[in-house]
Amino acid sequence: MSRLPVVAVVGRPNVGKSTLVNRFLRRRAAVVEEKPGVTRDRKEFVAEWAGRRFVVVDTGGWEVGGDELVAGIRGQAEAALSGADLVLFVTDATVPFGDDDLSVARIVQASGVPHILVANKADTPKVELDVGSLYGLGLGDPMPISALHGRNTGDLLDAVVAALPEAEDEEPEDEHITTLAILGRPNVGKSTLLNRLLGEQRVLVSPEPGTTRDAVDAIVDLDGEPLRVWDTAGIRRAARVDEPTEYYSVLRAREALAEADVVLLVVDATDGVTHQEQRLAEEIAEAGAALIVVLNKWDAAEPEDKEWVEDGVGDRLAFVGWAPVLRMSALTGARVHRLPQAIRLVLETRQTRIPTPELNRRVREWQEAHPPPVRKGRRAKIVYATQVGTGPPTLVLFLRGGDLGPDYLRFLEGRLRSTYDFTGTPIRLVARSRPRRDRGR
Repeated sequence: MSRLPVVAVVGRPNVGKSTLVNRFLRRRAAVVEEKPGVTRDRKEFVAEWAGRRFVVVDTGGWEVGGDELVAGIRGQAEAALSGADLVLFVTDATVPFGDDDLSVARIVQASGVPHILVANKADTPKVELDVGSLYGLGLGDPMPISALHGRNTGDLLDAVVAALPEAEDEEPEDEHITTLAILGRPNVGKSTLLNRLLGEQRVLVSPEPGTTRDAVDAIVDLDGEPLRVWDTAGIRRAARVDEPTEYYSVLRAREALAEADVVLLVVDATDGVTHQEQRLAEEIAEAGAALIVVLNKWDAAEPEDKEWVEDGVGDRLAFVGWAPVLRMSALTGARVHRLPQAIRLVLETRQTRIPTPELNRRVREWQEAHPPPVRKGRRAKIVYATQVGTGPPTLVLFLRGGDLGPDYLRFLEGRLRSTYDFTGTPIRLVARSRPRRDRGR
């Protein structure tokens, strides 16, 4: 897989880095709110301008000193800078630069990475006249722009493309990379699991719930095959989502679910399955993604509670009983090595295809042994069945004489699962009434 050039967007908090990233992407991909500290992890997106594709990395605000979380954010920004081909150092054109700006400027200078000094929030020509003080940062000519209103952002993108290294042979845009989303309630260990898979502290981890504010994606090597992994913000009940930041974080998480081939539903083994996990499992099945239930923090669960937790999985998640359940500890790495094999299995079963003659023979046998119930005085008959797709396996049943209810569709799904290996994948059964032939012809 060829490498795209990397552009890191750095700067102190609340200078508009995420707004600029969204302007580059021409969509709201990064969470933005008018308070510092919203972006905490580094997030990567593919942008394109003038025929050149590049990876733009949105980073958390860079601050001098601060607590452990601030230090972690600074470390994420430094890691992004170390892997960049170009750095955009974003400042606020409306206020004088301060110690945090100087600190970032010195690190950018010492890195030796090519850079562009961006004076954001220059919403009017008058503000553009006041950016001269930014020469004191020692990073060359400041480029005044307004990421919010789009002023001069085209000129900035032209400068970015001109500063990028020579283009390599890029991967085809339509090349599909398997996508895995990590979902769960806040503070169940999703980010710790991603860091364990990556082998690095890519995502900030804190005992405080809500550390991850946006969906973070990264590429993981799975036995030589690239796997795109989305670590999503913890999804809470809609009634609890009362801040704009959290609203868009949940929206990003659901977008990740819509794109996912496989989902890891992470459950805190010390809490067990809650109503929220039930709702998430329903959404995952409806989205058609393969599902693996991860009982994280298994080693921290009390021995007498483990049976209760497992019973809760079997009871509260019975409707997705086809999903494999893995017990592990992302923090210590215990039994995490079982995850790649489980992912490969559910990806394989997700592509299972049943030949049409065989499928019709099976359906005919099941229907004769257990006919559909009579509904509204009529009994439906399945006259033909065919599989029309995979990922997830999708079957269409053509009917005559009535309708099939949800109970009979569940019966057929049970027969399919007992006959074929559909571990970890939902099955879609679509019932259609077969039109009658016009006897007048």
